[in-house]
Amino acid sequence: MTRTERQKMAAGEWYCCIDPELDALRHQARLAAHAHNTAPPDPVIALSPALSTLFATHGDECFIEAPFRCAYGINITLGDRVYLNSGCTILDTAPVTIGSRSMLGPNVQIYCAQHHKDRELRAQGLERAFPVTLGEDVWIGGAAVILPGIRIGDGAIVGAGAVVTHDVAPGQIVTGPAAQARHLT
Repeated sequence: MTRTERQKMAAGEWYCCIDPELDALRHQARLAAHAHNTAPPDPVIALSPALSTLFATHGDECFIEAPFRCAYGINITLGDRVYLNSGCTILDTAPVTIGSRSMLGPNVQIYCAQHHKDRELRAQGLERAFPVTLGEDVWIGGAAVILPGIRIGDGAIVGAGAVVTHDVAPGQIVTGPAAQARHLT
């Protein structure tokens, strides 16, 4: 039996992102993000109904500032009282889990897709997806970038502008352009 590109994506296998089913899911996510991003400022809505129904699951009292972008939304899980500041982008080609009481600064980017290194295969849309997990009580500074497959432990802090290329241990503080390079205590 032939597996769909969506099934391959979910299994972490190489898949083609240029696919009608995946296009339709990305369109659904764009519509939900647009509804969230264009909601009137009063009354204050912490999590728009469009995103609430799009996400895999979410806890209580989550707050997402506009604008917000995601690839699919269906792979995003938020714990209780998660806060995403304006401009956050989550490219959730794999599960993205953000633990309770975690906060992301403005313009934080979370990427799950790894594009093929062979240029011809990359041009055909081949990529694979790796989950990203943020524990509870994590703080991600503004404009940080979290790369595919990263796990950030409970209570960790990622400094503003960091590019997280390796896992971050619980309680650890990482900063710098390649966040594995400088660990502070």
